[in-house]
Amino acid sequence: MTLAPDPRIVRLDAVGSTNDEARRLAEDGAPHLTLVAARRQTAGRGRRGRSWVSEPGNLYCSAVLRPAGPPDRAAELGFAVSLAMAESIGPEARCKWPNDLLVNGRKAAGMLMESGPVRGGMMDWLIAGIGVNVAQAPADTEFPATSLHAEGLGAATVDGLLEGFAGRLAAWLEVWRDAGFAPLRAAWIGRAHGIGGPVTLRLPRETLHGRFADLDETGALVLDSGGASRHISVGDVFFG
Repeated sequence: MTLAPDPRIVRLDAVGSTNDEARRLAEDGAPHLTLVAARRQTAGRGRRGRSWVSEPGNLYCSAVLRPAGPPDRAAELGFAVSLAMAESIGPEARCKWPNDLLVNGRKAAGMLMESGPVRGGMMDWLIAGIGVNVAQAPADTEFPATSLHAEGLGAATVDGLLEGFAGRLAAWLEVWRDAGFAPLRAAWIGRAHGIGGPVTLRLPRETLHGRFADLDETGALVLDSGGASRHISVGDVFFG
């Protein structure tokens, strides 16, 4: 895989939300792979409207993506984002379905994908936001959190991760464009945390228990429960 040229990076001291700023730039015509990075966010957010603690010392960035694909393939791009940041962190980073990164079994990064308009049956743009706990991690979280520095990755820096992520994201999106989701799926499975083991899946209206059997060709988690398989597209995963 060859590295594509580094995307454009917009660096800010503080912003309400890098996703909101990236959305504004996308609406103004910002090109594919424009990245917005901030030292801190005053209104950072995660999935399902959860707040994201955003103090200085960690990485907060969002990418404008113009993937030229149908909207039913948007979820595939989240795996490109996860892989790009996992590779930037190093071999210690493991992928937690659907969009977190773990180090030593604790959450070190999370992602938020937000869709834009669809024109002519194709995605015009979407926003991929990611936050990485570099120097510090929030306390009292439902899933145990950690920072890279706390896990012995003291050489990790915000700027180094950002530059690495920019290049790796460009490369993985190139693979997705040329070869589809299959190589992303294979690479993600190679880094997956908990695959083959017991999981609890918390869905909006029910909680399921079973074995994390596989990742299907669309990126859904395949849950084996009592010999029956279910393909889950949205949910929160807990292991053990």
